[in-house]
Amino acid sequence: MTEAMPPADLYRHSLRLLLDKDIDGWVALCDENIVFEFPFAPEGFPARLEGRAAVADYMRGYPDHIDLRDIPSLLIHQTTERNTIVAEFRGTGRMVATGAPFDMTYVAVVTVANGRIAHYRDYWNPSAIPGSPDDAKFFGTERQGETA
Repeated sequence: MTEAMPPADLYRHSLRLLLDKDIDGWVALCDENIVFEFPFAPEGFPARLEGRAAVADYMRGYPDHIDLRDIPSLLIHQTTERNTIVAEFRGTGRMVATGAPFDMTYVAVVTVANGRIAHYRDYWNPSAIPGSPDDAKFFGTERQGETA
């Protein structure tokens, strides 16, 4: 299925999977050797993940912490690189632990190879999540010397 999907359609599909809380399905869209980068990662948060297993570990707890309910705006830009898109979108929902509203703006640069997401540069900022910085700690990596 993913082989024939243009990058913009694959990305839209990935967002639908996140809304459905289908993390395994979302991770399956990633290439085995995916590189995930977070240029605005605050201290103690991962700046780079390498490989599908690392991304799966990072994403595993997402729906337990963030109840993403809607993507009220999405704009996808095609770049001069045929397999690379830039997506600007807004995700809304609530924080599971507190019920606080979740409203985050994202910009992602996504490259697709062989029908899978091969490179994902995510310009979100976990420190913008409502509550304490620990509320943003939903990934399976170390943060400030602690195991998540």
